Amino acid sequence: MSLEILQAKLELRELVDAYSNLGDEKKLSEQMHLLTPDHRYMVYMGDQLVSDVSGTKQLLEEFTGHASFVKRYFSINAQHIVKVDGDTATGVAYSQLKMVREEDGKEIITDYSVKYDDTYVRQNGNWLIKTRIAHFIIIDVRTLQG
Repeated sequence: MSLEILQAKLELRELVDAYSNLGDEKKLSEQMHLLTPDHRYMVYMGDQLVSDVSGTKQLLEEFTGHASFVKRYFSINAQHIVKVDGDTATGVAYSQLKMVREEDGKEIITDYSVKYDDTYVRQNGNWLIKTRIAHFIIIDVRTLQG
């Protein structure tokens, strides 16, 4: 494996982690800078496609609307396997995403186990996420204790 490929893999991992960190901090406008303007984001719950959004403007609106109902997020990224081909790459990333909302005076936590199928492009020396397909594999909802 060449030094160039290793460098690209490191940069892609940092991109995926930055995306999660900015989402957790609700810095959604900054998060959009990590995506191509024509970004496509698809969400599957099991085998069912529940969302298909194109363009960062529309995605920002969707994420902002969703975040308005959430008190806090917490993400942990795990495996990230990528295949680099010049200025393009594909990857699979796994993540645990926790979301806390308030319902009837109680904090409700939703714990998501997510697999992302990503397509990346390098533009002007920076890697961006072009397509992200989120597969929500396990969803656990419960009252938060403590």
